[in-house]
Amino acid sequence: MKFIDEAKIEVAAGKGGNGATSFRREKFVPRGGPDGGDGGKGGSVWAEADENTNTLVEYRFVKRYQAKNGEKGHGSDRYGAGADDIVLKMPVGTLIRDLDTDEIVADLTYHGQRVCLAKGGKGGLGNIHFKSSVNRAPKQSTPGEEGETRSLQLELKVLADVGLLGMPNAGKSTLITAVSAARPKIANYPFTTLHPNLGVVRIDENHSFVMADIPGLIEGAAEGAGLGHRFLKHLSRTGLLLHVVDLAPFDEAVNPAEEALAIINELRKYDEELYGKPRWLVLNKLDMLDEEEAQARTAAFLEAIGWDYPKPDDRFQFDMETPRLFQISALTHQGTQELVHQINQYLTEKKRIEAEKAEAEQATAKAEIAEQQPKTDTGVFKPE
Repeated sequence: MKFIDEAKIEVAAGKGGNGATSFRREKFVPRGGPDGGDGGKGGSVWAEADENTNTLVEYRFVKRYQAKNGEKGHGSDRYGAGADDIVLKMPVGTLIRDLDTDEIVADLTYHGQRVCLAKGGKGGLGNIHFKSSVNRAPKQSTPGEEGETRSLQLELKVLADVGLLGMPNAGKSTLITAVSAARPKIANYPFTTLHPNLGVVRIDENHSFVMADIPGLIEGAAEGAGLGHRFLKHLSRTGLLLHVVDLAPFDEAVNPAEEALAIINELRKYDEELYGKPRWLVLNKLDMLDEEEAQARTAAFLEAIGWDYPKPDDRFQFDMETPRLFQISALTHQGTQELVHQINQYLTEKKRIEAEKAEAEQATAKAEIAEQQPKTDTGVFKPE
């Protein structure tokens, strides 16, 4: 199925039911008083992250989602029935933005996460609520509230640990095929990859990570040239970028260093935060060169680009330094095992450091709360 990663929809919650104006009328019960019930609440519209949903394709065809109105109140103190809510299943990784305010309404990052997109209106009050000592027969009731209506932009960002970055035909699809079970379309012409591909790279029974292959970038991508600019957002969630470079292009006029610098420039123009992510350099297609020529081209390439890569954050400093250089052949699998093991080591260490930081922050927060609690002279907490 074609990968659909953007859609625009309108959601409308239901209106609350009107309150009833009614009076008790029974034989032998004179002046029974008001008995108008409240109206039912209008239905709300919810978004729910579902790991079994992969695309936003259904939201391309159905543009409006309208919840039902609440039922009006009745006599004999009977309240109107509330309308059912609508739950929209969306892929994990969907970003929901309000088109009118540009506010981020929700970021669905885990399975089962639910967010209210449009809240249903409250039901109106029946005249039973307006009875008082000076108004024994109130004839007023209130109408139900209107439900919220919103125009929304849905944007799917794939959730991956590692993102592949590079020009068309750099060998990204071949690399993800070599190290995972993903089988994207591969051909020897540009723009073979038309939508992101995800592959799970399994190291052993207890260690694996997700790799994302997006369409190749070209110069001017940040301004909309080519296909890759549409999918750069998918790299924003990754923890590590692999910059794949074709070291042996078919066209001798192509300069790998100039292409690499163009990619770096496009990243910086698109998003400084994305530009600052850790990036490793992967020189591909060494199977097409003999060892002496491969080393010569590598040296010339590194000199030409000036190793213009951002230094890693202090939080991620450990026994291996980033950025790193790898020389591989995705076609023959040369060097790919070392690459995936180094990636796994990096991601494992990164998660450990982040977990320790989160644990320390929680401990600090608990200590601050404890200090604010009233204590007795013995230091024991004293409930207020």
